[in-house]
Amino acid sequence: MSIVEIIVLAVGLAADAFAVSICKGLAQKDVEPKHMLICGAYFGGFQALMPIIGYYLGSAFYKYISAVDHWIAFALLAIIGVIMIISSREDKKENASFKPSSMLPLAVATSIDALAVGISLSLVQANIWVAVAVIGVITFITSAAGVKIGSVFGTKLKSKAEIAGGILLIAIGVKILLDHLGVFG
Repeated sequence: MSIVEIIVLAVGLAADAFAVSICKGLAQKDVEPKHMLICGAYFGGFQALMPIIGYYLGSAFYKYISAVDHWIAFALLAIIGVIMIISSREDKKENASFKPSSMLPLAVATSIDALAVGISLSLVQANIWVAVAVIGVITFITSAAGVKIGSVFGTKLKSKAEIAGGILLIAIGVKILLDHLGVFG
């Protein structure tokens, strides 16, 4: 998997966290740098941790699924992408708390897809450490920015971010499948 593909994957994964960060910014009366850092740390940290877990789970079962690994990677990414697009239509109310009791469940919920992506990364034998570094950094930056953007622009960007992220994940899944089938050479 090339660095460009990893960056595109990271942007797609960061879309959920970005959308939730926008909502956090909306709910907060006065956004401070610490709010941006808290969102970035929680979301970026979990988006980096979950693919590692998924990668090692996928690696443990690789010999059993290697004949259909490309189909599994495609299916996981396509399903996650479709779910993101569908959930973009839901109107979710966000609370303004940045306490661990509020942030931890959100960080886990927005990074479950990254666990599945970690499994996909093991199947295409990507460099997991490069991938998680890029995923974590991009999610940190977009989440921190999302808090500020949410306080300025509101909900207009939330659903668009989720739709774009879903489309990117589906596109990556299709590319993995087409690469394996030899369509690109």
